Amino acid sequence: MDPVQIASNFSDLKPPLSFEHAVAEAARCLYCYDAPCTQACPTSINVPEFIRRIASGNLRGAAHTILESNILGSSCARVCPTEVLCEGSCVLLQLNMPPVDIGRLQRYATDHALEQRIQPFSPAEKTARSVALIGAGPASLACAAQLSLLGYRAVVFEARPEAGGLNRYGIAPYKLTDEDARREVSYIQEITGFELRTGTPVDDPRKLESEYDAIFLGVGLGGSRRLMVPGEDKEGVIGATEFIEGLRSKPLHETRVGEHVVVLGAGNTAIDAATEAARLGARQVAIVYRRGKDEMPCYEFEYELALKDRVVFRWHTQPVEVLGDGRVTALRCQATRPGEPDASGRPRPVPVPGSEFTIPADMVIKATGQESLKDLLGKIPGLKLAGGQILVNDDCQTGNPRYFAGGDCVSGGKEVVNAVADGRQAALAIHRMLSAGKGEA
Repeated sequence: MDPVQIASNFSDLKPPLSFEHAVAEAARCLYCYDAPCTQACPTSINVPEFIRRIASGNLRGAAHTILESNILGSSCARVCPTEVLCEGSCVLLQLNMPPVDIGRLQRYATDHALEQRIQPFSPAEKTARSVALIGAGPASLACAAQLSLLGYRAVVFEARPEAGGLNRYGIAPYKLTDEDARREVSYIQEITGFELRTGTPVDDPRKLESEYDAIFLGVGLGGSRRLMVPGEDKEGVIGATEFIEGLRSKPLHETRVGEHVVVLGAGNTAIDAATEAARLGARQVAIVYRRGKDEMPCYEFEYELALKDRVVFRWHTQPVEVLGDGRVTALRCQATRPGEPDASGRPRPVPVPGSEFTIPADMVIKATGQESLKDLLGKIPGLKLAGGQILVNDDCQTGNPRYFAGGDCVSGGKEVVNAVADGRQAALAIHRMLSAGKGEA
């Protein structure tokens, strides 16, 4: 596909508001007391307050209101599923009116702060205490920023060349561009003062214990899970996270996709991979899911986005074998029927005997979940896992009192805004622990 067309296909999904549109949209807000939109936000941003400040022309104040609750408010304004969070709770919906465009108003205010390099905070006096943070995704960045503002030396270690985690390597570019992800990291580092060491993997967290008073684990998840079907190692079979990271690591027009792409799974990552493949020029993209539409994990608005990109959904279908001589040429599948509810409460997919069929495919993308980093986490004494996820208490503290954790390594994969909430909560808990003189080795 022509590079110009690809660039157009990946243009901003939710374009920024103009000054006139922002003021007009802000005027629609009812400034509710005990606002449902604020209650629906995992970081509890005071939505009516920041919108009121936009309406009065106080963009600096609006940005401060956002960033004091969510330091990654710029990226969250772009990637949050506002349809099911703040905007989905807007009282205007009860009046059969469109909700206030909270996400784009938040973007309007935070973009102003980033462009003007506004300093909204007054950092505390530095203490002698220090905290190491492993991984530079949203949870660690939020935790490091809060700790730095509280006066701690916060040092973030990141194995990859750039910070950002999911924001930089795992989100569709039409939701969040590389430039915007980089700009936000640079800005929050500038206004809070934490240290960032990229290209610095931590193979054994215990080595940090002698230098740091506490350690935060924001390591995310590992690679895509194996399908455990014959032929999945053939050329042309790739994990969804690896596919999206590859796409985010080079110019879009240099990313090659197949003519007939099959995506396995129906979560939000599967939708991203499918829509990206379609926008890169695949002739046909199909999502294969072993359950029905009512059981799909993705949001309804993500599903509708995929339909607009002509993605075909094959419900009650599961892969049996990847076919091809060295390289994938087709996917052998089998129909399923709903069985008894499993642990998730959804009907367990039961294979239908004699129902096998093949789907042409020269690329298969696995979006059926990610592995946990058990080898790394297993080195930490006292750390407990459940289903590969780190167990923490209400303060994001692990079974080892010097270690805290948040983000996908705890949740198994939620939204960026949930990871930010974890990071901030952990920072406040670390502050309480170190202020009380606890947590020493």
